[in-house]
Parts: sequence; C-alpha cells; structure tokens
Amino acid sequence: MATIFAVSSGRPPAAIAVIRCSGPQAFIAATKLAGTLPRPRRASLRSLHDGEGRMLDSALVLCFPGPASATGEDLVEFHCHGGRAVVAAVERALAAQPGLRLAEPGEFTRRALENGRIDLLEAEGLADLLSAETEAQRIAAMAAAEGRLSARTRDWLDAVALLSARVEVLLDYAEEADVADDADVIDAIIADMAKLRSAIVAALAAPSVERLRDGIRIVIAGPPNAGKSTLLNLLAERDAAIVSPISGTTRDRIEAPVVRAGLPVVLIDTAGLIETNDPVEAIGVDRARDALLSADVLLWLGDDSPPRNDAIRVHARRDEHGRRETPHTADIAISAREPETIAALWQLVTARAKALLATSDDVPAMHEHQRRRCEAAAAALGGVTRDPLIVAENLAHARRILSQLLGIDATEAMLDALFGRFCLGK
Repeated sequence: MATIFAVSSGRPPAAIAVIRCSGPQAFIAATKLAGTLPRPRRASLRSLHDGEGRMLDSALVLCFPGPASATGEDLVEFHCHGGRAVVAAVERALAAQPGLRLAEPGEFTRRALENGRIDLLEAEGLADLLSAETEAQRIAAMAAAEGRLSARTRDWLDAVALLSARVEVLLDYAEEADVADDADVIDAIIADMAKLRSAIVAALAAPSVERLRDGIRIVIAGPPNAGKSTLLNLLAERDAAIVSPISGTTRDRIEAPVVRAGLPVVLIDTAGLIETNDPVEAIGVDRARDALLSADVLLWLGDDSPPRNDAIRVHARRDEHGRRETPHTADIAISAREPETIAALWQLVTARAKALLATSDDVPAMHEHQRRRCEAAAAALGGVTRDPLIVAENLAHARRILSQLLGIDATEAMLDALFGRFCLGK
C-alpha cells in the first residue's frame, strides 16, 4: 500500500500548515526530511531538508505509530509555516521519495475505516461535520461522528444476534424439546423482536440529516396587497422581494434562505390568492397554492380563514387606519414600523421550527438512505409468522441490513461516493 501525504489544515496561505503523511513509509520519509524523529505523540521542533540537503522550514513534528493512530497506520504530522512556497517545497520533498504520493480526497478517513478506527456511520458523520453550516447541522453531525449513532446501531445488531442464537438453539434441538415449550420460546422471541422493532421505529422519529440541511420552509400567503413581500423583506432583513402598492406585483414564488437560532430557514413569498383570467398570473396563483400546502410553517396574512388549521394567522399593517384593532382570531399583529412585532413573530416561527427539527442525543439524526435501511430492518423484525425457520431468516435479514449501516458490507461504489465529499487532507 502506498504512503500518502496532503495538507490537512486547508490550503495556504495561513499561519500554520499541517501536512500529514500516512502509510508504511511514513516514518522513513519523515526521517529523511527531519532527521531523528521525536518520541510518539510528542511535538518537537525539527529542521526539514530536501533530498539535496537544502533547508525547507523549521517545523513541529509529531509521530503516531499505527495501529493507534487516526488512520490505523504509521502517521506523521509536519506543522510548518503556512506560506504557499513552504508548503509546496515540503510536498515536493515528500513526493520525490519512493512509495509516496499525494492523497486522494477522503483517503485518510477511508484508511481509518478500512483499518477499523472508525465505522461507516462515523465516517458519514464526519463528512457532515465538515460541510455543516448551521448549529443544528453541527450538533447532528457531531452525534454521528462521535459514534452515538454507531453505538445505537451496534446495540440493535447485538440484540438481533442474540435473538438469532435463541432461534438456532430452538431449531437445533427441536426434536428433543416439548412442543408446548417450543411455542413458549418462539412467542418470547417474537415479543422481543417486537420490542426491538419499536426501538428502531422510535429512532426514525428524529428529522433526517437532509431535513436539517434543507431547513424549514416558511410560506407567506394571503390575498394581494396583504403585505406579504414586505414581511418577507422584514424577516430576511434585506430587499429580497419587490414591494409596490400595485396588485399582483409578486407573480411567482420568491425564496430567501436565512439562518435563525442556529436553524436553516427558507422564507417563501407567494403570489396573491385570487381568481384571475390572466394566464401568467394564474400560474403564479397555482404555485402559491402548491407552496402553502407543502409549507412546514404557513404565515397567513388574509383576514379570512386560512386554508390550513395549523397556519399562523398574522394581522399585518396594524399601524394603518382601520387595522389598529387586532382581530381575536389573529395569532399575532405586526407592523413594519414596530421592529419588536417582527421579533415576536420570529420567536413564534422559531418555536415551530425547533419543534419540527427537534433532535436529541438519544435519537441521532440519520441520512435518508440510513433511514431506509432502518425501516427495512424494522420490517424484517415485524413478521407475524411463528415458524422458527422464517423467524430465523427474518432475523438474518435484519442483521445484514444493520451490518450495512456500519459498513461491514459496504461496496466500493458506496465508499467512493462517500469519500469523494472529503478534501485531500481528510
């Protein structure tokens, strides 16, 4: 296996650049650059030289013997000055040594997976952590990267293995056991399968990773000139939509992504809901109706009843003549001239969003493909048959599915797709 190297601290220029080197030739390569290496896991200052003896930089060098390293292999880190020329010179000196090459994207983490330092769920969590843009995404990714989702899956896998063993004992000694006793044993196994299935189904109650990434869709809807575009701009704190007193100014959906209280939110302005013979305006109205039906949170600015019972009824323009009295049916009254009313609306919306994206350490978020595997495992555990042979096969199927979650049966195509999301030094 080749020894790989790459910058793991981001591309220069920077104050410090960390260059990692992992593989069977890592210590030999580091010795050629730095001379005598420091003791394992102890940072020491060394002068780095190329193959012709020219000094490249003064750097801190750390050595991590495998298998107790991040990759499970011998690993060396060079903490160099972060200038482009310095990094390029050190990389050239490493590349000039036999058996060394530049790492591919995600190759360090892939080797950690292949060497048993992490499992597939932890690797996917790490990929999510590197791409996290909001606090909610970071928390969910940390739960996976730190192994909480892996621990939960291993518990399920252990429980399935134990149930499988109990069924195998029943099958092996079926001729020696009493029929009534067999019935009691299989009933107990089926009951335990049902409990395990319930635990897996409960874990699926958490929002998916994709849901945390895409965010909550907040649709602003109502009749023309109700103040929808003005409200969008106030909530987004920028001029995302054109505002005018002319009816029908907004003819299509306008989306404005924002982050609020650590949560991703997409604000959506819609065309006014009216009956019209204008074909272009009619398209906008149809899209508005589609948007409000699929909204996670609907802000209804009409004075009539909203199309959904869970809508937040907003009494807009309460500072205008004839609208100063808030109807008893309204959930909140707002005015563009009163910032505190917009802040109060945000509090109401944020509470809804947090409820929809609620996560916990006990129920980590999963990707959609992980959720589908859990659903398949739960289905395998939910069979109604009392035939021990079929029960054994169902348990074996559940065991295979849970093993795939941990990467025990991962395919090369799956791994290539995952680690392609990583940078070179990760």
